[in-house]
Amino acid sequence: MAKPKYTPIRQDWWSKTLAGGVLGFTLGVALSGLFAWLGPGGIEAANKVQVVMWLVPVPWMAAFSLVYLFPSGVRAWLWLGAANLLAFGALVVARGALAGG
Repeated sequence: MAKPKYTPIRQDWWSKTLAGGVLGFTLGVALSGLFAWLGPGGIEAANKVQVVMWLVPVPWMAAFSLVYLFPSGVRAWLWLGAANLLAFGALVVARGALAGG
């Protein structure tokens, strides 16, 4: 029986993993913040803190697992960075509009 050939980890897997871990987390924070402001009851809803906290891992793990579908690590950083800019931009707009600012 032939011995299986060892294939080293590709270099862009490290950058993809970091992109999913770092930018996926910040995307999850931004999306949960949007839910906190725009969700039922608004930011003042009672007992909403726990739900918002548990919403962070859902988009984080989705981004963390889907990041390996990007053709390169640079594209993963660019796309997740753009998604973060959009999500945090929407969060700033929502906070400004709903807080009366």
